[in-house]
Amino acid sequence: MRNKRSGKPELLVPASSLEVLRTAVIFGADAVYIGGEAFGLRAKAKNFSRQEMAEGIRFAQEHDVKVYVTANILAHNDDLAGARTYFSELKEMRPDALIISDPGMFLIAREICPEIEIHISTQANNTNYLTYQFWWQQGAKRVVSARELSLTEIRQIRDNIPKEMEIESFIHGAMCISYSGRCLLSNYFTGRDANQGACTHPCRWKYAVVEETRPGEYLPVYENERGTYIFNSRDLCMISHIPELVAAGIDSFKIEGRMKTALYVACVARTYRKAIDDYFESADKYRENMEWYRSEIAKCTYRQFTTGFYFGKPDENTQIYDNNTYVNEYVYLGIVESVDERGYARFEQKNKFCVGDMIEIMKPDGSNVRTKVLSMVDDEGNAVESCPHSRQILHVELADRPEAYDLMRVESTK
Repeated sequence: MRNKRSGKPELLVPASSLEVLRTAVIFGADAVYIGGEAFGLRAKAKNFSRQEMAEGIRFAQEHDVKVYVTANILAHNDDLAGARTYFSELKEMRPDALIISDPGMFLIAREICPEIEIHISTQANNTNYLTYQFWWQQGAKRVVSARELSLTEIRQIRDNIPKEMEIESFIHGAMCISYSGRCLLSNYFTGRDANQGACTHPCRWKYAVVEETRPGEYLPVYENERGTYIFNSRDLCMISHIPELVAAGIDSFKIEGRMKTALYVACVARTYRKAIDDYFESADKYRENMEWYRSEIAKCTYRQFTTGFYFGKPDENTQIYDNNTYVNEYVYLGIVESVDERGYARFEQKNKFCVGDMIEIMKPDGSNVRTKVLSMVDDEGNAVESCPHSRQILHVELADRPEAYDLMRVESTK
């Protein structure tokens, strides 16, 4: 929802784990959305155990940040009994909202935990104001707009729904080739149902054509001779269009990426936080800092950028035909858990680096500090020159003292 004190749209950030949730909170989110171990559409994400979810909700709410829990599968009969148990557990943990797409799941949530807000997922194909009015009448507080909507259409919805009703829209992240994300390809090819949270992302695969009388003879698929990744969309990025998003009446700016790392979440959250705050302070300040926003957002993993459907229907320029790889300019090294009296930062190592390397400390306030690795010791106090083993606990001395929750990254050499 809009911040009642500032009038700013909410910045809603994904979290795949407790570590990423804490990062999102510290780096500027107004709200985070997370999934449990079932009933969400990101089964391949790390997701939260019951204990982790309770801890994450406590941490976020202590920092005045809201938590929304996804339960947005399209349920089958066998899912319903488990959903009742799940919603009963959530009732005890008290998240700020549930994100639901299936009417059956909606009914169960209303029965079990009527005190928790319900937000209608983009999976429900929310493309017109009568759909919004319908969900409002059922008791939903918010509806997530379909990604196929333009800003003009969203403005029309805003003008035709109760002012208390909230509109949430994706403003950054991966796009799905299927209408409102309701994909059948994954189930057809692999037996893993995207609408049950098990998508294998076949839109990123390479395709060819086979003529039925010539089995085994694969004919390449070309569009304008650019390649064969015919379903592979660019990633959405609206960092340059905050004024237009605000003018459309969107209450919550949603970041896609519930399978992303803490580095991605920190980078996107921090950049959009600053862009939103700058714009509400001064439109001139927002324009003056545009190059910084663009530079910082490009330090995340991404597949080139598009504005999606917001300014009209996409054309061939929104697709990537020659590859399915990410642009990855920085490597995530770890997040500082604590700093001892000597100045050594304790962290869990994510990627290799060495004593003597120049790395970058990424701070929540928007600053980046380039610094040198002076020394490292393992958790037993033994000096080490490098950290080749992922998830190893290390203590690192840097030329510039970091703080808890700072992220460490290094520019990619690829």
